[in-house]
Amino acid sequence: MQATEEDTPAALGFRMPAEWEKHEAAWIGWPHNPTDWPGKLEPIHWVYGEIARKIAPGELVRILVNSSAHEAKARSILKSCGVDMKRVEFFRFATNRGWTRDFGPIFVKRARPRPGVVIARFRFNAWARYPDWKKDDAIPEQVARRLKFRVFRARVGGRDVVLEGGSIDVNGRGTLLTTEECLLDQKQQVRNPGFHRAEIETALREYLGVTNILWLGKGIAGDDTHGHVDDLCRFVNRRTVAMCREKNSHDKNYRPLEENWERLRGARLEDGSKIEAVALPMPSPLYCNGERLPASYANFYIANSAVLVPTFNDPNDRVALGILGDLFPGRPVMGIHSVDLVWGFGTLHCLTQQQPARS
Repeated sequence: MQATEEDTPAALGFRMPAEWEKHEAAWIGWPHNPTDWPGKLEPIHWVYGEIARKIAPGELVRILVNSSAHEAKARSILKSCGVDMKRVEFFRFATNRGWTRDFGPIFVKRARPRPGVVIARFRFNAWARYPDWKKDDAIPEQVARRLKFRVFRARVGGRDVVLEGGSIDVNGRGTLLTTEECLLDQKQQVRNPGFHRAEIETALREYLGVTNILWLGKGIAGDDTHGHVDDLCRFVNRRTVAMCREKNSHDKNYRPLEENWERLRGARLEDGSKIEAVALPMPSPLYCNGERLPASYANFYIANSAVLVPTFNDPNDRVALGILGDLFPGRPVMGIHSVDLVWGFGTLHCLTQQQPARS
């Protein structure tokens, strides 16, 4: 069902919850595309198994698979990893890739007058970079039909809006973080040709229920999405943002991260108060065939029962885990080895998508 201008999620009282709010499930797409992890696809299955094992105690793990054979392989690995299979559900919805954060359904929620969850349906075009995306783009409707969710098709000026989940982060109270590099650039990896700041902000307000949009500049080096915010900084509570900073002034990330740090320090939340900014270190640069990879501790996933943080066999792993441990006192913070995972140009947050509890 398509929303009219008067019948958008925001007009009906829906908002995108913060990631730390209670989930019903986490969605992941079981890996299968060898071009995502050249020469490393088999080890990646075991990383997914470990991720599912850490998420399942607190929420359902809903897994997209291409076929019965694909599902059988996933089941075998999950069982070998010790995952509680009563906490796992499979959906045979074919995908092009496994980056569920970006093509999966974005869920929005309301508490009253009638509590509920619906899907804000944005389009996906493989980050305006890759040619194969149509299976991924079909996932939100497939999920909606199976689980009986209402769908609001995000449109501005009569045009569908392209948006990936990794390009935004919210505090659940009205404030959203994103980057100009990803959503406003009209020259490289253009998601919405001809759309400028006003049109993008309209879409974010009407379909995600936010009221306060904070624009950062560029994302980190090696990010093939061209500026996703979830490799750069994340809300950890209503008023606090953990943001990556680079100490090496000769590193390619140094200037963009310092500029973003200054922007964040000068920004205000939806109630006019200042943001508390906490610095996260960066790991030493990682490369694949000479190409910089987007290794970042900001790409963590906040599950109901844990916070999963990518680690890179780096001295700063311990520092990042300690900082995030202090920021999430109610959840254990766990490292997931991601040196192989980041070969796919993404890690934990990129491959998960939370589904909020319905009430």
